[in-house]
Amino acid sequence: MMRLTAIAASSLFLAGCASFSPDGGFNKVSELTKERTGQSVTLQRADSDRRGAQNRVAELLKQPLTAESAVEVALLNNRGLQAKLGELGIAEADYVRAGRLPNPAFSFGRLSEGGSVEIDRGVLFNLVGLLTMSVASQVGQRRFEQAQYQAAADAVSLAADTRRAYFDAVATQELVKYYQQVKETADASNELAKRMLQAGNFNKLTQMREQAFYADATAQLARAQHQATADRERLTRRLGLFGDQVNFRLPERLPDLPKQPTEPRDAERTAVERRLDVLLAKRSTEATAKSLGLTKATRFINVLEVGYQNKSDTGMPRANGYEIALELPLFDFGSTRAARAEATYMQAVNRTAEVAVNARSEVRESYSAYRTAYDLARHYRDEVVPLRKRISEENLLRYNGMLISVFELLADARE
Repeated sequence: MMRLTAIAASSLFLAGCASFSPDGGFNKVSELTKERTGQSVTLQRADSDRRGAQNRVAELLKQPLTAESAVEVALLNNRGLQAKLGELGIAEADYVRAGRLPNPAFSFGRLSEGGSVEIDRGVLFNLVGLLTMSVASQVGQRRFEQAQYQAAADAVSLAADTRRAYFDAVATQELVKYYQQVKETADASNELAKRMLQAGNFNKLTQMREQAFYADATAQLARAQHQATADRERLTRRLGLFGDQVNFRLPERLPDLPKQPTEPRDAERTAVERRLDVLLAKRSTEATAKSLGLTKATRFINVLEVGYQNKSDTGMPRANGYEIALELPLFDFGSTRAARAEATYMQAVNRTAEVAVNARSEVRESYSAYRTAYDLARHYRDEVVPLRKRISEENLLRYNGMLISVFELLADARE
């Protein structure tokens, strides 16, 4: 009886050691996010947190959005991100529960025969749960760390998606202006062709060609306007805006091209060491390894419960004692659970290796895409656009000298 009391007392003490952290593990998530995006992320648990976020969003929307302010709005206001961050609280609850002994079981039985009554009472404690609680707590801690990395990965992914959506929205907004200029030129050319045809100075075929270009320019403008709307709405969804907030302002044009491209410095090594999907895969493998150790520890003893029991009969003194419940490994000696755990561990190892290999490859591919885009943009800025301007100026001189027609001049302006 004294031993059982000592076991119960020690289990209550150990259960009391497992408790929730003050920040819910979120400080690490915010730190990981800020290292990679320059912006921190907050978990909005109370109404005061949400009001503070809304006030900051309203302040940012008073000015035309920049890429940085758009990311800040998204991290503050995207409700889908807040829903994903809720997984962190679930993971912490599982972690705390893993560090606590399962509740004891109470049994009660009553039998009556004639004038006698037999009553059985018992309290059972999961002894294996107590002996393996330390290992189970470590497994729970690993999974909680996984949830932290996953939450940070969700925030970083949202920030990256928001940046892309922001630049797409600004670019297509600017393209609409260009297509409007093309349509205005096509409109003028089409109207002039109609009048010259009526005056007998133009043939029908050339007039229809001008009309066809005008129709094509009108269709291009409509498609550009829809694309601008679609890109703006995609950005709106990332920002989590609704109501009057959707009238946010964007800058008139894209920023200037940087003077020099960014050069990679140990990009592959940095990706393997700091990419959150790689770190998450590593933590998953470590957690699986811990689970394998736990499975081996309880391979032959799956359920072992010990507890206090008493029995009383009518007119007889109460009998006290204890009860042990043990699952006997007659048909399954735990080999199936051990084999499953080992297969799961090797699966996690191979997936981690795959993620690391893919990360290195994706870094090389991403830099190639970035450098190609930069070089093409600089080529257009320094070569193509200045050349087209000189051609346009030369054609204007030729038109003033009556060497080309107004339609050739308008066609050059359209291009």
